[in-house]
Amino acid sequence: MSGPRTGWRRALPTWRTVLGTGLLFLLLVVGGMIAGYLLVGIPPANSAAKAQSNIYLYSDGSELAHDGEVNRQNVTLSQIPRSVQQAVLAAEDRDFYSESAVDPAAMVRAAWNTLTGKGKQSGSTITQQYVKNYYLGQEQTLTRKAKEFFIAIKLDREVSKDNILQGYLNSSYYGRNAYGIQAAARSYYGRDAEQLTTAQGAYLASLLNAPSAYDLTAHPENRARVLARWNYVLDGMVKKKWLTRAERATLEFPPTRRAKASPGLSGQRGYLVEAVKNYLSDHHVLDEDTLRGGGYRITTTIGKKRQNAFVKAVNTRVMDRLDDSRKVDRYVRAGGASIDPASGRVVALYGGIDYARQYVNGATRRDYQVGSTFKPLVFAAAVAHGSTTQDGTRITPNTVYDGTNKRMTVSHGRATGFAPANEDDRSYGPITVTEATDKSVNAVYAQMGIDVGPDKVKATAVDLGIPARTPSLASSQGAVSLGTATPSVLDMTQVYATLAHHGSHRPYTLVDKVTKGEEEIELPEREETRAVPRAAADTTTAILRGVVDGGTGTAAQGAGRPAAGKTGTAEEDKAAWFAGYTPELATVVAVLGQNPESAAQEPLYGAGGLSRVNGGDYPAQIWADYTAAALEGRPVRDFDLQLEAGAEPSSPEPSSSDSLSPSASGSPSTEPTDSPTGPVPPTTGPTRPTVTPPAPTTPTEPEPTTPPTSDFPTVQPQSEVLERQMGWGWDG
Repeated sequence: MSGPRTGWRRALPTWRTVLGTGLLFLLLVVGGMIAGYLLVGIPPANSAAKAQSNIYLYSDGSELAHDGEVNRQNVTLSQIPRSVQQAVLAAEDRDFYSESAVDPAAMVRAAWNTLTGKGKQSGSTITQQYVKNYYLGQEQTLTRKAKEFFIAIKLDREVSKDNILQGYLNSSYYGRNAYGIQAAARSYYGRDAEQLTTAQGAYLASLLNAPSAYDLTAHPENRARVLARWNYVLDGMVKKKWLTRAERATLEFPPTRRAKASPGLSGQRGYLVEAVKNYLSDHHVLDEDTLRGGGYRITTTIGKKRQNAFVKAVNTRVMDRLDDSRKVDRYVRAGGASIDPASGRVVALYGGIDYARQYVNGATRRDYQVGSTFKPLVFAAAVAHGSTTQDGTRITPNTVYDGTNKRMTVSHGRATGFAPANEDDRSYGPITVTEATDKSVNAVYAQMGIDVGPDKVKATAVDLGIPARTPSLASSQGAVSLGTATPSVLDMTQVYATLAHHGSHRPYTLVDKVTKGEEEIELPEREETRAVPRAAADTTTAILRGVVDGGTGTAAQGAGRPAAGKTGTAEEDKAAWFAGYTPELATVVAVLGQNPESAAQEPLYGAGGLSRVNGGDYPAQIWADYTAAALEGRPVRDFDLQLEAGAEPSSPEPSSSDSLSPSASGSPSTEPTDSPTGPVPPTTGPTRPTVTPPAPTTPTEPEPTTPPTSDFPTVQPQSEVLERQMGWGWDG
């Protein structure tokens, strides 16, 4: 029996006290753990972790743009090579699949190293890092660390390891504003995550330790540190038997791409992204709200080379010639579109000089008259419907009309009140349809539109590709024939693509593929339909070849290929157009006038130093430059045409006795043929009918020294009310 404790022994706690204190501490810890586990639930993901951008790609798979603030696109674990997954595990948590969600020993060790000045260390497992990235935040507080601890334990019990690793790979930051392995793969190596090599995956895994510091393009001075980390990752893979020593010995450090500025929506990108979004929405593929959620990978039909060629052509022919000291030059806008006729794929789209500066897309806006680029639709309708002149003669390229300026149009022997002016008030007298197309004679096409019938003209225009809802498409009498309608450049490109495709219409598309994760979104069916008979389309092509060969569109010869096309100029020269095609590519270009302050349409008189801008000037030049570049290296193809019976070249020239009275609509240049109305075999010589009636000796599209006082088509006095009601496109 021991006596009472005295001296220093009295100051020591008894074993009972130590044991009791230890048990109490243990109870508190266990109780705290239980309480923490019960009280801390798995919260919803934070908004930053869920934010993804939509990635837009050129047709070759290279990145065009992304439209979100966060550069992220989630991928599934199956889309990430196994060796890349293992590289990340070797770098961050080698026992991820075999150990628990937390590592208390590592946490204590990291805390001690941080306190003793050896640098901040987390000691976190991949599960804990995922919790921090996806559910919590990056703040370094005890409260956040405690939540992270409990959420990780609970998550490990409720979610599979594969899902946690997938979430980690998609939420981690890799530098260069790249969140997730897919964005990192694109940023550092210009490829998708599923294409990464083991060496590349090891480098991206190395970045997780210090994303910005380990980016060698930004910090080449850190190369030794980066190589050491990269080797650490690969050695870890060997240690875990994920990589053999022989395989390890063959790997070399993979150089990365230089960092590039984030491809936002400036320049052409914004116009292209806007057009694609509208296409997806209009065709009920993805609505605006769904797209806003992000995560979609959209492969467009736009070819990078052709898109760049379009931009270069516009800059070279127009934008580089503008001078801000000329007020009118500040009004100049442009729009363009190019379609592969066989597939309907839009291969290039020019919206303006810069989406950040000129927001409205010049290729898709529907508010400028198309002018005489509409006239071929009238002729195609005439052939398709077997239309005749007022005296019952079938309309062909050889039909002679009266091209007298301001000639009153007639319908069933009665004046219609519609008497449009020709360009520069020129009269032509008797003139064939072919030459009237070459010279864009309004008097002829106004009467032809009445002969065919406005309803048939509209129906044909819709069948060829103009939306039925297009403003002014239903203009009465012959006004619609002169281009008062306002379809977009893209709409008109679809029309001319249909003509190039022999009258077979396939709706255009801007999108080749849409995916989200492993899911591929279904795109709309684009059924090919017969818009007009082949003979009608091919005969239209035949006369449009003459516009390029010797009419108002000769500048298009610069493409160096057989081409068909039509110029057009809107009321008061507020827009100049060229629409044309080769057998393999249809392209439309418009130069538009718009006041940057008021957004009002403005005439282009004097733009770029020209007294006047016609479709045969800047638009045809742009078309030629672009087409030559877009088809460079491809074989030159001629048109394979099957002409309507009676449309083959005619040799007799109309004599003075063929002159028509002001009340007549037209007469044939030859007697009506008894041949069948079906197509005839392709011609072996020139496919364009060549009739040469008396022609003016002055140029067809002169540039006056001063703007005309009124370019608005005039009518006879009895039609002044009609004139006030309509705005007529009027020249070529």
